[in-house]
Amino acid sequence: MRVLERRRSFLTSISVLTAMGVVGPGNLLSSGAFGIEPIPRLVPGRMQLSLAAYSLRDLLKGNKDGWDLFKFVDYCHEQGIPGAELTSYYFPADVNDAYIVELKEHCRRRGISVSGGAIANDFCQMDNDKLKRDLEHTKLWIDRYALLGAGAIRVFAGSQPKDDSWPATRDRCIATLQEACKYAHTQGIYLALENHGGVTAKSEGLLEIVRGVQAPSFGVNFDSGNFRSTEDPYAELASIAPYAVNAQIKVEMFPGGKRELADLGRILRILKDSKYSGWVALEYEASEPPLEAIPRWLAEIKKSLDALT
Repeated sequence: MRVLERRRSFLTSISVLTAMGVVGPGNLLSSGAFGIEPIPRLVPGRMQLSLAAYSLRDLLKGNKDGWDLFKFVDYCHEQGIPGAELTSYYFPADVNDAYIVELKEHCRRRGISVSGGAIANDFCQMDNDKLKRDLEHTKLWIDRYALLGAGAIRVFAGSQPKDDSWPATRDRCIATLQEACKYAHTQGIYLALENHGGVTAKSEGLLEIVRGVQAPSFGVNFDSGNFRSTEDPYAELASIAPYAVNAQIKVEMFPGGKRELADLGRILRILKDSKYSGWVALEYEASEPPLEAIPRWLAEIKKSLDALT
Protein backbone atom coordinates (compact mmCIF):
# COMPACT_ATOMS: atom_id res chain seq x y z
CA MET A 1 0.00 0.00 0.00
CA ARG A 2 2.81 2.43 0.86
CA VAL A 3 4.42 1.80 -2.55
CA LEU A 4 1.14 2.53 -4.34
CA GLU A 5 0.61 5.70 -2.31
CA ARG A 6 4.15 6.82 -3.03
CA ARG A 7 3.76 6.22 -6.74
CA ARG A 8 0.43 8.05 -6.82
CA SER A 9 1.83 11.05 -4.92
CA PHE A 10 4.97 11.06 -7.05
CA LEU A 11 3.03 10.95 -10.30
CA THR A 12 0.90 13.86 -9.09
CA SER A 13 4.11 15.82 -8.46
CA ILE A 14 5.37 15.00 -11.96
CA SER A 15 2.13 16.23 -13.52
CA VAL A 16 2.48 19.53 -11.66
CA LEU A 17 6.07 20.00 -12.85
CA THR A 18 5.09 19.04 -16.39
CA ALA A 19 2.27 21.59 -16.38
CA MET A 20 4.62 24.36 -15.27
CA GLY A 21 7.19 23.42 -17.90
CA VAL A 22 9.93 22.29 -15.49
CA VAL A 23 9.93 18.74 -16.85
CA GLY A 24 8.74 17.14 -20.04
CA PRO A 25 6.19 14.34 -20.17
CA GLY A 26 7.71 10.93 -19.63
CA ASN A 27 11.29 12.04 -18.97
CA LEU A 28 11.27 11.17 -15.26
CA LEU A 29 10.07 7.60 -15.41
CA SER A 30 12.21 5.16 -17.35
CA SER A 31 11.74 2.03 -15.24
CA GLY A 32 9.60 0.71 -12.44
CA ALA A 33 12.29 1.14 -9.79
CA PHE A 34 12.38 4.00 -7.34
CA GLY A 35 15.37 5.32 -5.42
CA ILE A 36 19.13 5.11 -5.48
CA GLU A 37 21.03 2.46 -3.56
CA PRO A 38 24.03 3.08 -1.31
CA ILE A 39 27.00 3.91 -3.51
CA PRO A 40 29.20 0.93 -4.45
CA ARG A 41 32.67 1.36 -2.96
CA LEU A 42 36.11 -0.13 -3.33
CA VAL A 43 38.22 -0.99 -0.30
CA PRO A 44 40.03 0.83 1.12
CA GLY A 45 38.28 4.20 0.93
CA ARG A 46 40.62 7.08 0.15
CA MET A 47 39.95 10.63 1.30
CA GLN A 48 41.54 13.90 0.20
CA LEU A 49 41.49 17.16 2.10
CA SER A 50 39.94 20.37 0.81
CA LEU A 51 38.81 23.72 2.20
CA ALA A 52 35.41 25.26 1.57
CA ALA A 53 35.41 28.89 0.46
CA TYR A 54 32.53 29.43 2.88
CA SER A 55 35.11 29.14 5.66
CA LEU A 56 36.39 32.60 4.65
CA ARG A 57 32.98 34.08 3.88
CA ASP A 58 33.57 37.33 5.80
CA LEU A 59 36.65 38.03 3.69
CA LEU A 60 35.31 36.82 0.34
CA LYS A 61 32.04 38.69 0.67
CA GLY A 62 32.85 42.13 -0.72
CA ASN A 63 36.51 41.25 -1.45
CA LYS A 64 37.70 42.41 1.95
CA ASP A 65 41.47 43.01 2.05
CA GLY A 66 41.73 41.92 -1.58
CA TRP A 67 40.26 38.45 -0.98
CA ASP A 68 38.70 36.79 -4.01
CA LEU A 69 38.59 33.23 -5.29
CA PHE A 70 42.05 33.53 -6.82
CA LYS A 71 43.50 34.53 -3.46
CA PHE A 72 41.49 31.74 -1.82
CA VAL A 73 43.10 29.19 -4.16
CA ASP A 74 46.51 30.62 -3.25
CA TYR A 75 45.60 30.21 0.42
CA CYS A 76 44.74 26.55 -0.11
CA HIS A 77 48.15 26.08 -1.75
CA GLU A 78 49.83 27.77 1.22
CA GLN A 79 48.06 25.36 3.58
CA GLY A 80 49.45 22.38 1.68
CA ILE A 81 46.08 20.88 0.79
CA PRO A 82 45.16 19.56 -2.67
CA GLY A 83 41.57 20.82 -2.96
CA ALA A 84 39.45 23.96 -2.90
CA GLU A 85 35.64 24.02 -2.73
CA LEU A 86 34.39 27.08 -4.60
CA THR A 87 31.05 28.53 -3.52
CA SER A 88 28.88 30.31 -6.08
CA TYR A 89 28.20 33.19 -3.66
CA TYR A 90 31.75 34.50 -4.06
CA PHE A 91 31.99 34.61 -7.84
CA PRO A 92 31.64 38.08 -9.40
CA ALA A 93 28.11 39.11 -10.28
CA ASP A 94 29.16 39.36 -13.93
CA VAL A 95 30.93 35.98 -14.00
CA ASN A 96 31.38 34.56 -17.50
CA ASP A 97 33.19 31.66 -19.13
CA ALA A 98 36.37 33.70 -19.57
CA TYR A 99 36.56 34.30 -15.80
CA ILE A 100 35.93 30.61 -15.10
CA VAL A 101 38.63 29.48 -17.53
CA GLU A 102 41.10 31.94 -15.97
CA LEU A 103 40.26 30.62 -12.48
CA LYS A 104 40.57 27.03 -13.67
CA GLU A 105 44.00 27.72 -15.14
CA HIS A 106 45.02 29.49 -11.91
CA CYS A 107 44.05 26.35 -9.96
CA ARG A 108 46.13 24.26 -12.35
CA ARG A 109 49.19 26.47 -11.87
CA ARG A 110 48.81 26.21 -8.08
CA GLY A 111 48.34 22.44 -8.14
CA ILE A 112 44.87 22.77 -6.63
CA SER A 113 41.87 20.69 -7.73
CA VAL A 114 38.36 22.11 -7.53
CA SER A 115 36.93 19.57 -5.11
CA GLY A 116 33.36 20.73 -5.54
CA GLY A 117 30.96 23.62 -5.79
CA ALA A 118 28.03 24.94 -3.78
CA ILE A 119 24.90 26.84 -4.71
CA ALA A 120 21.73 28.12 -3.03
CA ASN A 121 18.38 26.68 -4.07
CA ASP A 122 14.96 25.61 -2.75
CA PHE A 123 13.35 22.62 -4.45
CA CYS A 124 10.49 22.40 -1.95
CA GLN A 125 8.83 25.73 -2.69
CA MET A 126 5.30 25.82 -4.05
CA ASP A 127 5.70 28.91 -6.26
CA ASN A 128 6.02 27.38 -9.74
CA ASP A 129 7.85 30.36 -11.23
CA LYS A 130 10.42 30.44 -8.40
CA LEU A 131 10.85 26.67 -8.57
CA LYS A 132 11.50 26.86 -12.30
CA ARG A 133 14.00 29.71 -11.77
CA ASP A 134 15.86 27.67 -9.14
CA LEU A 135 16.04 24.73 -11.53
CA GLU A 136 17.43 26.93 -14.29
CA HIS A 137 19.87 28.49 -11.79
CA THR A 138 21.05 24.98 -10.87
CA LYS A 139 21.56 24.06 -14.52
CA LEU A 140 23.55 27.26 -15.10
CA TRP A 141 25.92 26.42 -12.26
CA ILE A 142 26.17 22.82 -13.41
CA ASP A 143 27.61 24.22 -16.65
CA ARG A 144 29.96 26.54 -14.78
CA TYR A 145 31.26 23.98 -12.32
CA ALA A 146 31.63 21.41 -15.08
CA LEU A 147 33.83 23.90 -16.94
CA LEU A 148 35.88 24.34 -13.76
CA GLY A 149 36.34 20.58 -13.52
CA ALA A 150 34.44 20.08 -10.26
CA GLY A 151 33.05 16.62 -9.64
CA ALA A 152 30.09 17.51 -7.43
CA ILE A 153 27.83 20.40 -6.48
CA ARG A 154 26.29 20.70 -3.06
CA VAL A 155 22.56 21.49 -3.31
CA PHE A 156 19.79 22.02 -0.78
CA ALA A 157 16.29 20.59 -0.54
CA GLY A 158 14.54 23.46 1.22
CA SER A 159 11.74 23.71 3.78
CA GLN A 160 8.20 22.41 3.78
CA PRO A 161 5.84 25.29 2.95
CA LYS A 162 3.38 26.15 5.70
CA ASP A 163 0.27 25.23 3.69
CA ASP A 164 1.67 22.10 2.02
CA SER A 165 1.60 18.45 3.04
CA TRP A 166 4.80 16.49 3.58
CA PRO A 167 4.08 13.99 0.75
CA ALA A 168 3.47 16.82 -1.73
CA THR A 169 6.58 18.71 -0.61
CA ARG A 170 8.72 15.58 -0.70
CA ASP A 171 7.59 14.49 -4.13
CA ARG A 172 7.97 17.94 -5.65
CA CYS A 173 11.53 18.04 -4.30
CA ILE A 174 12.23 14.54 -5.63
CA ALA A 175 10.89 15.32 -9.08
CA THR A 176 12.87 18.56 -9.35
CA LEU A 177 16.05 16.87 -8.14
CA GLN A 178 15.55 14.17 -10.76
CA GLU A 179 15.29 16.72 -13.54
CA ALA A 180 18.39 18.56 -12.29
CA CYS A 181 20.36 15.33 -11.90
CA LYS A 182 19.52 14.16 -15.39
CA TYR A 183 20.99 17.41 -16.70
CA ALA A 184 24.01 17.14 -14.38
CA HIS A 185 24.66 13.68 -15.80
CA THR A 186 25.04 15.14 -19.31
CA GLN A 187 27.82 17.36 -17.93
CA GLY A 188 29.56 14.61 -15.96
CA ILE A 189 28.92 16.13 -12.53
CA TYR A 190 27.16 14.90 -9.40
CA LEU A 191 24.52 16.77 -7.42
CA ALA A 192 25.01 16.16 -3.70
CA LEU A 193 22.01 16.83 -1.44
CA GLU A 194 23.10 18.25 1.90
CA ASN A 195 21.63 17.60 5.34
CA HIS A 196 20.93 21.29 5.80
CA GLY A 197 17.94 21.95 8.03
CA GLY A 198 14.42 22.22 6.67
CA VAL A 199 13.18 18.89 5.37
CA THR A 200 16.69 17.42 5.76
CA ALA A 201 17.17 18.45 9.40
CA LYS A 202 17.05 14.75 10.32
CA SER A 203 18.41 11.78 8.41
CA GLU A 204 14.91 10.33 8.09
CA GLY A 205 13.70 13.22 5.92
CA LEU A 206 16.90 13.38 3.92
CA LEU A 207 16.90 9.66 3.17
CA GLU A 208 13.23 9.63 2.25
CA ILE A 209 14.05 12.15 -0.47
CA VAL A 210 17.31 10.47 -1.47
CA ARG A 211 15.70 7.05 -1.81
CA GLY A 212 12.95 8.53 -3.93
CA VAL A 213 15.24 10.02 -6.55
CA GLN A 214 15.60 7.86 -9.63
CA ALA A 215 18.35 9.56 -11.59
CA PRO A 216 22.06 9.19 -12.28
CA SER A 217 24.72 11.51 -10.88
CA PHE A 218 23.10 11.92 -7.47
CA GLY A 219 24.13 11.38 -3.87
CA VAL A 220 24.50 13.03 -0.48
CA ASN A 221 26.67 15.90 0.69
CA PHE A 222 27.67 14.63 4.14
CA ASP A 223 27.86 17.69 6.42
CA SER A 224 29.13 16.67 9.84
CA GLY A 225 27.80 19.67 11.75
CA ASN A 226 24.25 20.03 10.49
CA PHE A 227 22.26 17.47 12.48
CA ARG A 228 21.22 19.81 15.30
CA SER A 229 17.83 18.45 16.35
CA THR A 230 18.91 14.98 17.48
CA GLU A 231 20.62 13.65 20.60
CA ASP A 232 23.00 11.48 18.55
CA PRO A 233 24.20 13.31 15.42
CA TYR A 234 26.94 10.72 14.92
CA ALA A 235 24.33 7.99 14.42
CA GLU A 236 22.52 10.24 11.93
CA LEU A 237 25.78 10.76 10.04
CA ALA A 238 26.40 7.00 9.94
CA SER A 239 23.00 6.49 8.30
CA ILE A 240 23.71 8.92 5.44
CA ALA A 241 27.40 8.11 4.88
CA PRO A 242 26.72 5.18 2.48
CA TYR A 243 25.14 7.68 0.05
CA ALA A 244 27.87 10.34 0.26
CA VAL A 245 29.56 11.66 -2.88
CA ASN A 246 31.05 14.65 -1.08
CA ALA A 247 31.80 15.49 2.55
CA GLN A 248 32.13 18.68 4.55
CA ILE A 249 33.67 18.62 8.01
CA LYS A 250 32.75 21.14 10.69
CA VAL A 251 34.65 21.54 13.95
CA GLU A 252 31.54 21.73 16.12
CA MET A 253 28.58 19.41 16.71
CA PHE A 254 25.18 20.14 18.27
CA PRO A 255 23.75 17.06 20.04
CA GLY A 256 20.35 18.05 21.37
CA GLY A 257 21.04 21.54 20.06
CA LYS A 258 23.98 22.04 22.46
CA ARG A 259 27.29 23.18 20.97
CA GLU A 260 30.40 21.07 21.56
CA LEU A 261 33.69 20.41 19.81
CA ALA A 262 33.44 17.70 17.19
CA ASP A 263 35.22 14.39 17.51
CA LEU A 264 36.98 14.61 14.14
CA GLY A 265 38.41 11.11 14.38
CA ARG A 266 34.95 9.66 14.98
CA ILE A 267 33.46 11.58 12.03
CA LEU A 268 36.18 10.45 9.67
CA ARG A 269 35.88 6.89 10.97
CA ILE A 270 32.19 6.95 10.02
CA LEU A 271 33.19 7.88 6.48
CA LYS A 272 35.95 5.29 6.48
CA ASP A 273 33.58 2.56 7.69
CA SER A 274 31.23 3.39 4.80
CA LYS A 275 34.24 2.89 2.48
CA TYR A 276 33.88 6.51 1.32
CA SER A 277 36.41 7.70 -1.24
CA GLY A 278 36.49 11.37 -2.15
CA TRP A 279 36.97 14.87 -0.83
CA VAL A 280 36.53 15.98 2.75
CA ALA A 281 36.33 19.76 2.90
CA LEU A 282 36.80 21.70 6.11
CA GLU A 283 33.87 24.12 6.32
CA TYR A 284 34.86 26.35 9.20
CA GLU A 285 32.00 28.13 10.99
CA ALA A 286 33.23 28.51 14.59
CA SER A 287 33.75 31.86 16.30
CA GLU A 288 37.55 32.03 16.39
CA PRO A 289 38.94 34.18 13.53
CA PRO A 290 39.27 31.85 10.53
CA LEU A 291 42.79 32.81 9.47
CA GLU A 292 43.95 31.87 12.96
CA ALA A 293 41.86 28.74 13.37
CA ILE A 294 41.84 27.12 9.92
CA PRO A 295 45.53 26.07 9.79
CA ARG A 296 45.20 24.36 13.16
CA TRP A 297 42.00 22.53 12.20
CA LEU A 298 43.42 21.44 8.86
CA ALA A 299 46.35 19.96 10.77
CA GLU A 300 43.94 18.12 13.09
CA ILE A 301 42.03 16.65 10.16
CA LYS A 302 45.27 15.60 8.46
CA LYS A 303 46.32 13.87 11.67
CA SER A 304 42.98 12.05 11.91
CA LEU A 305 43.14 10.99 8.27
CA ASP A 306 46.68 9.67 8.76
CA ALA A 307 45.53 7.67 11.78
CA LEU A 308 42.95 5.88 9.60
CA THR A 309 45.48 4.61 7.05
